[in-house]
Amino acid sequence: MSKRIHIVPHDAGWATRREGASRVGSIHATQAEATEAARGTAIRERGEVVIHGRSGRIRDANSYGNDPFPPKG
Repeated sequence: MSKRIHIVPHDAGWATRREGASRVGSIHATQAEATEAARGTAIRERGEVVIHGRSGRIRDANSYGNDPFPPKG
């Protein structure tokens, strides 16, 4: 299973959803709450959090663990 967790709009709030999953993992009132919940799981599993905006477009992503594409610098 993928270690990417997406933060997506859900009804009147926000939800966490693992990449490839058909159901959401958890539902939150705010995007910040959903991001914090996903961040804890991503740190534990050394995964990635992908944050979507209300339109569904990706607006940010954070890796926690071994990044296969680290920034060059």
